[in-house]
Amino acid sequence: MSGQALKDLNTMPASERKNDNSSKGNFTKPHSENGNLEEKHRKTTASVVETVTSGDESVKTEVEVGNIEIEYIESENLNDVEDVDMTLKALLAGLDSKDWVLVCESLNDVRRISIFHKESMFNMLENVIPLIVKSLKNPRSALCKTAIMTSADVFSAYSDHIIDSLDPLLLQLLLKSSQDKRFVCEAAERALIAMTAWLSPILLLPKLETYLKHRNPRIRAKASMCFCRSVPRLGVEGIKAYGIDKLIQIAASQLSDQLPESREAARTLLLELQTVYEKCSVPTQTAVPEEDSVPTQTPVPEEDSVPIQTPVPEEDSEMGSWEHFCQSKLSRLSAQAVLRVTNVAREGIALGY
Repeated sequence: MSGQALKDLNTMPASERKNDNSSKGNFTKPHSENGNLEEKHRKTTASVVETVTSGDESVKTEVEVGNIEIEYIESENLNDVEDVDMTLKALLAGLDSKDWVLVCESLNDVRRISIFHKESMFNMLENVIPLIVKSLKNPRSALCKTAIMTSADVFSAYSDHIIDSLDPLLLQLLLKSSQDKRFVCEAAERALIAMTAWLSPILLLPKLETYLKHRNPRIRAKASMCFCRSVPRLGVEGIKAYGIDKLIQIAASQLSDQLPESREAARTLLLELQTVYEKCSVPTQTAVPEEDSVPTQTPVPEEDSVPIQTPVPEEDSEMGSWEHFCQSKLSRLSAQAVLRVTNVAREGIALGY
């Protein structure tokens, strides 16, 4: 009996410990926490960050982006918001949230409202744009790209209405278009193209001029490309009003820039300016002979009209030539560089290259 009793005493604590361990609430809290995570999954369209719980459930670590997929929806595939008023009320808080997935959703809401209800967000733009800039500065690439796509939609929806808030947005887009991550860089370049397409060049060009002298050569290069795209949108009269002499000086300064993108943009701009200049100067050259040619139809003043006709067109063509214009507006070396570019391009066109 004593042996059996001893055996029972030896076996009972182990059984009790086993039952005790199984009866403790170690599994109830993770179950409750998993329930919270499932609820969070339902609230977001993207995969939500998983929470890893340590023994005392007080330490939580965030799983990195590898387990999270953010869908980049093109503008034409975006659907309208379900409730505009509710979306607008939650918009600023969502954009300023510490939950980056929620920020992505809020940025997509900005895109939807810009496309389907742009008037309703008009008065909020001065608060919305700084928060877009904040997301552009975020090191998380998925959030940054979503903010870039939002910028493009804001440009197309509000165009010149955002010109007063453009500077910080423009700087970030120039920076992002210059970085090494290809998918971010390409998205930023598309946003810059949208900017030059939707904003009036007369307002945009002074903004871009600042970045043509930036100390970062990549920013200068991207700004040069934007500047080159914007100038033709001025039209002939717009270029004359803006100052063709000012524009040729800007283009000449970019010809000697460090990066080839800047130099190529400058060459493209100079060819555009040469075309515009020659269009503007042709009417003044042809109008003079037409007026002087009227007396030549009568026999009497024909002899007197000969010495008047020949010198005037020659002087006008010499003084009004593209070469003379470049030499009068630029330093000797800059004028030579500009003429070399435009003459080579013209020779190539003449030869059919």
